[in-house]
Amino acid sequence: MTSTSRRTVLTALAAATVGGPLLTGLGAAPAHAATDLYASNTDLYTKLAGREGIDFARRYRRHEQADFSLGATYPYPRTTVVAPHGGGIETGTSELCLAIAGYDPAKPENSPAGGPVHDYWMFEGLRSSGNGDLHVTATHCDDRIALSLATGSLNVLSLHGCTASQAGAPVGKPEAVVVGGLNGTFKQYLHDAFRAAGIQTIDGSSVPDLAGVQPLNLCNRTLLGKGAQLEITTELRRKMFVDNTRAGRATSTTEDFRIFVNAARAAVARLEAGADQIIL
Repeated sequence: MTSTSRRTVLTALAAATVGGPLLTGLGAAPAHAATDLYASNTDLYTKLAGREGIDFARRYRRHEQADFSLGATYPYPRTTVVAPHGGGIETGTSELCLAIAGYDPAKPENSPAGGPVHDYWMFEGLRSSGNGDLHVTATHCDDRIALSLATGSLNVLSLHGCTASQAGAPVGKPEAVVVGGLNGTFKQYLHDAFRAAGIQTIDGSSVPDLAGVQPLNLCNRTLLGKGAQLEITTELRRKMFVDNTRAGRATSTTEDFRIFVNAARAAVARLEAGADQIIL
């Protein structure tokens, strides 16, 4: 691998901001895109104007970064963690997003969980029922904050929920995570970390609907034009919480939750140590 030059990164950022991803070709759209009620986040925000905080919510954190030195280079946030279908849409992904980003899901505003922190963004369903109607497929995500975070990051880790049958999990072993996205190195590090932690992984290449390989998928709209996507089965997410409700999840995480979070963070740390993560 080679280091990423400042000029390359700035050129990539301009292209991603103005013209979308650097890669060409959209690939096949996920099957569930055809069933979405809203064509994009903008469409949803427009049609549900005045319902934010009631039907849905948006939360994000962009960490301050600065370099005032003439001769030294300082670290900068390189990875963004996103949950496009959080809250009641794909339950558990909001809490995982916060924890993998380095924050306590119960007190994200002022309580880092320790270790490195990462930028994050999430869209959440807040309804008591019918949250699935708020689903906007990741290739149609046009939330401006989400896009600005993705296109300003070298890496994006996108968290989703699926069923065991959608994931193609073996009979009798429904607890699994499908690892997808266009960043092959990131995918391998995630496979390695999850398997070392005793978590069953399935490669996205064997599950086309969950592969996350479309260039317009939010996980791939990065400075490098590639990222990673995790599709976590319902059965695995259920094991992560004692009280699997919107009010209870953040304060009732289990050891399974912590094992998953630590594995994901280990994979991110390994990725960020790579030569292509350096801006010269």
